[in-house]
Amino acid sequence: MMLRSLSTAVSGLRNHQTKLDVVGNNIANVNTVSYKSGVTRFQDIFSQTLRGATAPLEGRGGVNPMQIGLGMEISSIDTVHTQGAITSTGRETDLAIEGRGFFVVSDGQQNYYTRDGSFVRDSSGVLVNANGLKLMGWVGETTDISQPLGFVHIPLGEEMIASSTKNIGFSGNLNAGGLAPDPADPYQYQYDTYVYDSLGNRHAVTFTFEKAATDNQWNYSITHSEGLTVTGNGTITFTPEGRFDNVTTDTFSFNPGTGAVNPLDIKLDFSSLTQLAFSSNVIVREQDGFAPGELASFNIESSGVITGTYTNGMVRQIAQLAMAAFANPQGLFKMGANLYDVSSNSGDPRIGLPGTEGRGMIQSRALEMSNVDLAFEFTEMITTSRAFQANTRVISTSDEVLLELINIKR
Repeated sequence: MMLRSLSTAVSGLRNHQTKLDVVGNNIANVNTVSYKSGVTRFQDIFSQTLRGATAPLEGRGGVNPMQIGLGMEISSIDTVHTQGAITSTGRETDLAIEGRGFFVVSDGQQNYYTRDGSFVRDSSGVLVNANGLKLMGWVGETTDISQPLGFVHIPLGEEMIASSTKNIGFSGNLNAGGLAPDPADPYQYQYDTYVYDSLGNRHAVTFTFEKAATDNQWNYSITHSEGLTVTGNGTITFTPEGRFDNVTTDTFSFNPGTGAVNPLDIKLDFSSLTQLAFSSNVIVREQDGFAPGELASFNIESSGVITGTYTNGMVRQIAQLAMAAFANPQGLFKMGANLYDVSSNSGDPRIGLPGTEGRGMIQSRALEMSNVDLAFEFTEMITTSRAFQANTRVISTSDEVLLELINIKR
């Protein structure tokens, strides 16, 4: 009898000590970025049966079994993956996840998973965490996530790009004549503009609009300032109300040379032109070519897309962050340094885009704080301490009873 109570109380002491260790670890990590608290669950262990159960028989009622429990043990120590509070930091490389996903980081040999989004750029421009593990994603403007993951590289001040002109849009009016003649020739108008080739070289071109013999039609032609041959002259037709109707040719091209892509093909949009009795004032509304420029700044969107802004005004995608999800995130191994690794019960990582399949969205310039609830942890500490104290009393009482038994012989 004494051995049962002693061993039972010892199991209570040992396992409540373990629970106190878990509570202490939670409190220690109350300010650890993205820390997920642990919770200890108990269960009783096997019981010694002193008398079995009997069924009702011949008018006599049934008898319940008689058993004595032999203590308790820890059934599990679970990781609670509830969302932590998100706090703004103002640092553009700090990232928080709103949802159940994990960032993918690598040491060059193995991938790990983390909720800690406190990244910085290293000397090579790669995003890394505090331990030098590199953030993984898809580099460039790719949308094919079946491609292998690569290191997320942001080459500020290093990368230069240019873009050839592919589209030119016009707006303004061509004088219908009669009511408001131009000071010079009301039926001819010239506009000087420029385009860029694939290397960022700037080419000056002149658009000449001349009224055709047919009503509501204007012929246009294009010349290059350096005398290069330009193809793509056409005729613009307007409705009787002076609105754009159609154009015979809406592209022009020429060979810029200088090692650039040949030919340079450009699509023209005249749909915003009018032909009214007013002075001609055609202008280029937009053209999408850019001179060379270097990467000046970047922004990380909630979808994980990293867009770069260049000194020439271009904005393009630099990379796409990857995010992993698990069927059972509680089954992940804690590796320290806010890292997790897969286990046989976590399931394989489902790597994809943020915001899909429950992976959650990304909040830039912010970090996810620990999800430790101090009020709950202090309550658990008090109840655990009292349970530990109660088990010591059982041991003390059992020792006193055992002492009395020994003293019977005196």
